[in-house]
Amino acid sequence: MDIKRLRILREFADRGSVGAVAGAMHMTPSAVSQQLKVLSREVGVELTEPVGRNIRLTDAGRALVLRADSIIAAVDHADEEMRAYRGGSAPVRLASFPSGATLLLPRVLANARSDDVMVIASELDVGYSDAPKALADNHIVVTHRDERAPTVSDARVAVTELTREPIDVVVSRDSPIAQRDTVELGDLADFNWISVEGGFPVDDVLLSIAAATGVQPRVTQRLLNFDTIEAIVAANGGIALMPRYVIRHPGVKPLTLKGVQAARVYEALTRPDPSASVQRVLGYLLDAV
Repeated sequence: MDIKRLRILREFADRGSVGAVAGAMHMTPSAVSQQLKVLSREVGVELTEPVGRNIRLTDAGRALVLRADSIIAAVDHADEEMRAYRGGSAPVRLASFPSGATLLLPRVLANARSDDVMVIASELDVGYSDAPKALADNHIVVTHRDERAPTVSDARVAVTELTREPIDVVVSRDSPIAQRDTVELGDLADFNWISVEGGFPVDDVLLSIAAATGVQPRVTQRLLNFDTIEAIVAANGGIALMPRYVIRHPGVKPLTLKGVQAARVYEALTRPDPSASVQRVLGYLLDAV
């Protein structure tokens, strides 16, 4: 089996279409299709099957992808070791959700510079269920989930839990309840809520709390930028749930929710058997938290 064809197969498993693989690997779609057919002939079994106008992996194809992950990892480990002998190292691509990047990246990048490890960082603003797909373009994906939600369960994804961040209610400093330090969700039934878009952990936490308490929050705005949410809360535009470590606006007061646990869990996703440099960057993330 040719290693390049195994990489193409893995890219197809990651990206889901021949066109997406072609764009990522700078090939034509016909060349991608041809290489997948050649790989099928090499292994003596069909790896893809038609579905409408597209194709998908067969059971054999999915089984070979798992083996391809291990084979490619071994080749990449060998390449990294030879780079070290040549006096160089491969960059580690790290993607993180924005507020996690704000919290963790300064320390991670400082550690990487001191150890002469090249980290190429980027922000990734997607829901938890879509985060594993980003491993097609990154070595590490830092994501977050509601602590009540199950973690990723995928043989092709390794999960490293980084930390648990409590989620608080934020209200305006002018609010009549701003003199408190704690609050029950039932006390907030008459307030307008500002939340993030559905599918993101903070909104998942709000839904979980509502299900647990029977109090349905009245969400009037949905935004993704916590700075914007804080500014609206400070201007008496509503109340919101916010992760504790990102609350900065002087015009808001954080309150701890009584009677329910509310938190988001930070996770670092990688491929199984990550390279030594990827493991070092995982260590930087754990150091940062």
